[in-house]
Amino acid sequence: MEAVDRKIILVTRRTRLQELVARYNTVEQARFQAEHLGMDFTDFLEEDRVYQRAVASVSDTLQRHGKLQRLDRSFLPNFLFPPAALVVVVGQDGLVANTLKYLTGQPVLAINPDPARWEGVLLPFQVDDLAKMLPEALRDTRPTRDISMARVRLSDGQTLLAVNDLFVGVRGHVSARYEITLGDVHERQSSSGIIISTGLGSTGWLRSVLTGAHAVTGKDANKRMHEVRTRGLPWDSRELIFNVREPYPSRSTGAALVFGAVGSKKPLRVRSLMPEGGIIFSDGIEADGLDFKSGLEAVIGLDPKSGRLLQ
Repeated sequence: MEAVDRKIILVTRRTRLQELVARYNTVEQARFQAEHLGMDFTDFLEEDRVYQRAVASVSDTLQRHGKLQRLDRSFLPNFLFPPAALVVVVGQDGLVANTLKYLTGQPVLAINPDPARWEGVLLPFQVDDLAKMLPEALRDTRPTRDISMARVRLSDGQTLLAVNDLFVGVRGHVSARYEITLGDVHERQSSSGIIISTGLGSTGWLRSVLTGAHAVTGKDANKRMHEVRTRGLPWDSRELIFNVREPYPSRSTGAALVFGAVGSKKPLRVRSLMPEGGIIFSDGIEADGLDFKSGLEAVIGLDPKSGRLLQ
């Protein structure tokens, strides 16, 4: 396929300003609401200006190299990406992670539209880099970095992917109740929930939980916990790490199976004991979570496919 004929999908998202205007109908109403809450509305305007300028510049460059289609983040779950498409993401790390979950091996070119505002762990390129490296990306001669993903499958057939982590627990500030199994070890637990992290996510939420436990006790429970807490895992690691938050030991619940590795041949199994409120969500997006009611079993492991991030 000639590079000029290749389909290019540009994934964007609404800015904070656009979200406010969508909610309050006009910019002036959005300004009133933001300033009423003590927020600096000029920052909303500046963020939007920089982002829109970046998207316009990227769009102009892409249109000269292929067949371009714009796609808003809200349409990701229902969009079928062409197998040979080049996917370009302009936004924050979260937009890149969310996009990777809906792909089947297509490479992602991630651009940081505002380096002064966003550090961008998953955003290796800036707007000015695009024209120089785009031809290589279209010829598939640009190196890529694999990113492993987690997958949960419920006994009712529902599935969910995660680029950073999965959370198994309950809505609200109450204890989650469930049975957890890893290999031959089985335990009934009551806790604040379970975090299951990928290599990419191991330096995020998981690290904060492990660091808190270390600060309280002054030590790590084992060598592996120390390695994960201090160095994290490679992004392409073919294992996941799980950690149970605040397990509560009682006559009917235990606190022994609280940390460990999940591999392709050793999945983590969790059976819900929660009549209501149980949930499993990925990458911090609770609104897109799966209901996890009593009797349902979740099987958590690695997804067979990996994300591909252009470098």
